[in-house]
Parts: sequence; C-alpha cells; structure tokens
Amino acid sequence: MRLVLLGAPGAGKGTQAKKLIEKYGIPQISTGDILRKAVTDGTPLGKEAKSYMDKGELVPDNVVIGLVKERISQDDCKKGYILDGFPRNTAQAETLDKVLDSMRASLDVALSVDIDKDILMKRLTGRRTCKSCQQMYNIYFSPPKKERVCDKCGGELFQRDDDKEDTIKRRLDVYDASTSPLIDYYRKKGILKSVKGVGSIDEIFNKVCSVLEGK
Repeated sequence: MRLVLLGAPGAGKGTQAKKLIEKYGIPQISTGDILRKAVTDGTPLGKEAKSYMDKGELVPDNVVIGLVKERISQDDCKKGYILDGFPRNTAQAETLDKVLDSMRASLDVALSVDIDKDILMKRLTGRRTCKSCQQMYNIYFSPPKKERVCDKCGGELFQRDDDKEDTIKRRLDVYDASTSPLIDYYRKKGILKSVKGVGSIDEIFNKVCSVLEGK
C-alpha cells in the first residue's frame, strides 16, 4: 500500500501514521527526516541540500524529490510506504507522480484526515505544557484539575508561542493556500479517500482502516 497523508496541522495525521506503520508494516517517509539524514550522512543530495540550508534558502523541489526517490527505492518500501508532509502543493505532486510512475511505484491512496476549523483552533490554541515535566494538556478537551497547574508534578502550565492564536491562524492560512488544493488534485486522479478526524484515536483509526480496505 503506497499512500500519502493529507490534512491540516492538528488534524492528527502523525498519530494515525504511527498506527498505520504498526498495522501494515510499512515505513513512514517524512521529508524532514530524510533531509536531515542525507545531510548527516553527507550523500551527494545531502550536500546539495546543505548548500541551500546554509544560506537560509528552501531546498529546491528537485532535490527533495530526489531524496524521496532514493528512500522509496530501499528494501523496506517494497510493501509500500506512507508519505507525510510531502507533497505540499500541486506542482510538487505533479513532479512526484512522474517520478513514481517511472519507478512503477505510483500512489494507491491519498488519505485526507478532515476536521472542522473551529475544532482545529481549539486543539491547537488550547494546548498547555508543563514547564517542569513537559506534560501536555488541552484547556478545552483535557484540562488540568487546577487551572494553570500540572496534575502530574504541580508545575506551572504555559502556552507555547507557536500555539498562540495568531500563529495558528497563519499556519492554517498557509495550509489552505498551498496544501488544501492537493485534495482536489488527488480527487481528480480518483485516489482520494477521506475520514473525519473526530472521536478517539482508535475510533478514527478504525475509520481509516475501513476506508483503506474498502469496507
């Protein structure tokens, strides 16, 4: 099974990816991870990527797609793979499709984890972290027993800068502008499947498996 995961920040893609890895025995391919490994290993593509990163520039699509191609060629991807975090826009998707077609490893499914924006905002802006033990809470869905105090160690809870409303709105705006059109792209290709990202982790995962297995 070769699939790409789609969904806004906070939709729960990462959590579902971990469960898919366990159930189907296929690796998750995160472009961030393979980029860092290539740089650390000093591969030709890694060196090229580093030259852009050192200048504070974005790594070009052709380098990222080259790294994805190398990763997909490895033995543990023979049964399939889960692409997470790439492609980020339709131009990348089109180029990636050409590469995968040439490898005879085309995507089987584009799985979209859908969730209403108001729930997303609560999930993301409601997060609070303990300064002492890093325990996470959500003031809307899983609040501490005492406001701003960690149940676990009594430490002070705080809101990270990247969980503040203005920051979250910007992240979601970026997603809507560039990544959201991928939903239409894969729908037109006939490989889009969608699940609602609400309910418990296991409830959502059961929906994911039903959709993937055509039940």
